[in-house]
Amino acid sequence: MAATSNSSSSSTSSSSSSPLSLSTTAGGKDFAMNHLHSSLSSEMMEKARLELNENPDTLHQDIQQVRDMIVTRPDIGFLRTDDDFILRFLRARKFDQLETFRLLAQYFQFRQQNLDMFQSFKVDDLGIKRALMDGFPGVLESPDQHGRKILILFASNWDQSRNSFIDILRAILLSLEVLIENPELQINGFILIIDWSNFSFKQASKLTPNILKLAIEGLQFFPPLPLSPSFLIFLHGNNLNSLHQLILPECLPSEFGGTLPPYDMGMWARTLLGPDYTDETEYTLTYDALHVRENCGGGDKDMMKRSQSTVETGTLRQTDRESSTPLLALD
Repeated sequence: MAATSNSSSSSTSSSSSSPLSLSTTAGGKDFAMNHLHSSLSSEMMEKARLELNENPDTLHQDIQQVRDMIVTRPDIGFLRTDDDFILRFLRARKFDQLETFRLLAQYFQFRQQNLDMFQSFKVDDLGIKRALMDGFPGVLESPDQHGRKILILFASNWDQSRNSFIDILRAILLSLEVLIENPELQINGFILIIDWSNFSFKQASKLTPNILKLAIEGLQFFPPLPLSPSFLIFLHGNNLNSLHQLILPECLPSEFGGTLPPYDMGMWARTLLGPDYTDETEYTLTYDALHVRENCGGGDKDMMKRSQSTVETGTLRQTDRESSTPLLALD
């Protein structure tokens, strides 16, 4: 991920500021606000206002208040503090400035405490590339009925001789980083469906408490995601009706009892790696270039389908966590 270093004072500098920084002049504020909302429709802006408390008239002040808190945590290296970046965190915490700063600090603290995970944090890293090509994660092309992007993981397809759990987690976090660049997804959010059907004891034995703690912290703090009770859905059992109460069949592939064509595990990998990828090809795409790439077709059908799985789901059960925790289980 590209990083730019901004001090809190640099954001209030005059015409020498970065194009992403806000000027203190009224004209500069108007330009910056137009920039931050340039890709949003009037309907999406209204949704952000109603559901996330986003107010275009105070956006400059909201961003700057979060930026001004950075000096209170000299122990953390805030590698990026531009307006677009801070806005993601504000939306994730419904414009509560204090909670936004806490999330921003946790985000960079997580990176700081897990430096090895973020070495070569780009799609041409061999481990990340392999995980993506094996469908970790899969990303459906179409959103659900609420505009949320749907990510899919078939846990039983984890080949431990090919992918480490850390590389799978890195591929998931990188995918979320790429997707969260879309302002509409910052507002609409995500759904992550994990199918645990046929997950073996041998596979489970690799999920140590430390590994699970790392995964939970990664999904909580990295990247900034709107907290929703239905962000994370666990599937196992044999009843799809509960899943369809959350996501309409019209938004799901046939493996999940939906009306869309069968799940194509290669779609997201092709989007990031390019349309003509193979196992033997090396890639030089970095994170900075990912968000400008369009979904691409092509690819070998056998390769695209090798991580597909028949889904067995069950009845909906809310875990014993608080309702604000993004975790649902269907078993």
